[in-house]
Amino acid sequence: MNEAAPTPQKAAPGGDPGSLPIRFLGQYVRDLSFEAPHAPGIFADLRQQQHKIGAGVEPQVRHIAGSQFEVSLTAQVEAKAGDRPAFVAELVYCAMVELDERAVPQEHLHPLLLIEIPRFLFPFVRQIINDMTVSGGFPPLIMQPIDFVDLYRRTYGDKPQSLPRNTATT
Repeated sequence: MNEAAPTPQKAAPGGDPGSLPIRFLGQYVRDLSFEAPHAPGIFADLRQQQHKIGAGVEPQVRHIAGSQFEVSLTAQVEAKAGDRPAFVAELVYCAMVELDERAVPQEHLHPLLLIEIPRFLFPFVRQIINDMTVSGGFPPLIMQPIDFVDLYRRTYGDKPQSLPRNTATT
């Protein structure tokens, strides 16, 4: 019997072999809302008038305990026919993550949580928004990809940020 020797894993900087800098503990919808305030008349308006769609996405991070954080991605979409809202969709999609703070330099933790985790969550957010609009009787809405690095820089600049810490003890 000839067995191959296990391939040694390279250690993360400052961490144990095989340790990952971030571990996903779960993903979930925290808040979900869809309104079509002028249905059913708005469907006729959409066939006759030019419509506009506005969308916004905002990542946030909240310290839970120890090295665990909740990263949320809030998406808001509003479609209008003329000046009347056709629909309004809002979603807060979250991930619980655990950081190995020994594996990532301190100055990279904040951008890791607010760039890389939202980048991972975005396809789920896009799919849920698409499903909501179709279920609401509207055409599919595919949100365009987002440059989370640019969004981070516009929000926080290039200065390293510290992680939010929950000061309450439980």
